[in-house]
Amino acid sequence: MNNRSRVEMELKRISQNESHPTFGVLLNRGLPFAVTLERPWRQNRRGISCIPSGTYRCVRCSASPDYGFRDSPNFGNTFQVYNVPERSKILFHKGNVNQDTHGCIIVGEQYDYLQGENAVLSSRKGFEEFLKITQHVDEFFLEITNHF
Repeated sequence: MNNRSRVEMELKRISQNESHPTFGVLLNRGLPFAVTLERPWRQNRRGISCIPSGTYRCVRCSASPDYGFRDSPNFGNTFQVYNVPERSKILFHKGNVNQDTHGCIIVGEQYDYLQGENAVLSSRKGFEEFLKITQHVDEFFLEITNHF
């Protein structure tokens, strides 16, 4: 991977409590480019919790044996977060509200309310920017930190 295509992602979580989604800001090489929504912290339980803070290897599904070297059947071209204790198949994908996450990381462009719920909006646009940044790589490292 040459320096021009290097991706260094960081997810800075900025808000979290038991009854609302976890909100964060996604950065590439220190520059914020999108917002995120994850499930609240529930002891890393599959499908209902965000993942623990830490550093994770992220691999494009089409470069992963877990997906048979094909895109995700549900979310298409995306990345899987590896080495999460007791968890697997955690993806980046589009969505708006807590129910859309399935324990994954939703990428969007702004925070707001949708049908009375805390949400991220412009998810398609935010996810397209994520894919543009990662278009020349099949893997990157993601550092997740809590700032609340």
